[in-house]
Amino acid sequence: MATAFGDIAGLLAEQAIELPSWAFGNSGTRFKVFGSAGTPRDPFEKIADAAQVHRHTGLAPSVALHIPWDLVDSYADLRRHAEDNGVALGTINSNTFQDDDYKLGSLAHRDEAVRRKAIDHHFRCIDVMNETGSRDLKIWLADGTNYPGQDDLRGRQDRLAASLAEIYARIGAEQRLVLEYKFFEPAFYHTDVPDWGTAYSQVAALGERAVVCLDTGHHAPGTNIEFIVMQLLRLGKLGSFDFNSRFYADDDLIVGAADPFQLFRILFEVVRGGGYGAGSDVAFMLDQCHNIEKKIPGQIRSVLNVQEMTARALLVDGEALRAAQADGDVLGANGILMDAFYTDVRPALAAWREGRGLPADPMAAYAASGYQEKIETERVGGVQAGWGA
Repeated sequence: MATAFGDIAGLLAEQAIELPSWAFGNSGTRFKVFGSAGTPRDPFEKIADAAQVHRHTGLAPSVALHIPWDLVDSYADLRRHAEDNGVALGTINSNTFQDDDYKLGSLAHRDEAVRRKAIDHHFRCIDVMNETGSRDLKIWLADGTNYPGQDDLRGRQDRLAASLAEIYARIGAEQRLVLEYKFFEPAFYHTDVPDWGTAYSQVAALGERAVVCLDTGHHAPGTNIEFIVMQLLRLGKLGSFDFNSRFYADDDLIVGAADPFQLFRILFEVVRGGGYGAGSDVAFMLDQCHNIEKKIPGQIRSVLNVQEMTARALLVDGEALRAAQADGDVLGANGILMDAFYTDVRPALAAWREGRGLPADPMAAYAASGYQEKIETERVGGVQAGWGA
């Protein structure tokens, strides 16, 4: 018997997708950062904008911070501001890719003084976590080389392992170190954490509270990302997602924009592997830069895309699928997945939202709210927040 939408309504209520503070600032291409009206001028305004996404969707109860982009005098004040706006402060992201000292690396650098600077930066991030009540310290490294022979590859792995161990020793008993990987850029010959296997090997050596972040845009073309999801879940090391899309090489476009079917397949493996819901430790987060579109509607669209594909993944008839697989029914098994993927869940989700006191159409509701016009009028003057600030 096929799964009905009513059977999954309760599960949908367990979904939470963390928003990145930097998605609300100005961003752009390698050639230019584009300004836009209404852009936040400080972390407090970023939080206020993020709260609009949660207010209209009910899906985004927390906001990730990036240090030093989101440095403030008082994180107690920022935490209260977030709570007053109906959201919480979430993951703390470190930054060791914008200082001149890190040109040749940070945690994997040959120079002990540079490594010490990078480690101390992470210690400061942990201090911020203690003030914000955050669970996760997320580390993405630009470390790598551009040319064969530029540096010793094994030596860099050894130095990275030692640096991570020192950081891991500092995190609290209820906190986690989350290591992200990216197969290239800005390093082009090799990246020190290029794939899930390298990330897994590094965190496995640290301990139980060290896990992997899977950014859906950080893979070579043709990579079976859902296989990686399955494997990390199987190994107990999938800590979080950074959801976004890419078409060619770079990433950070709206999640589901490039390949909705891939997003569905990923979420099916998440659901099947126990990575979804209130009982799971796997964190869902967006990691996006809205270069030419308005920031708040871009984030609303993103969380709705994740919700829609999650609903379709939950609609897969697991019992029928397992039976078809056991019988070796290749086309039957594939058909069960495709039936769920092609189900138009949008009307049911609209009704589900209304039943929870949310707008049936969050995009239209935000457009009609007047908030965009308000911030474009009020936030004139001062320095707009942007990528790197």
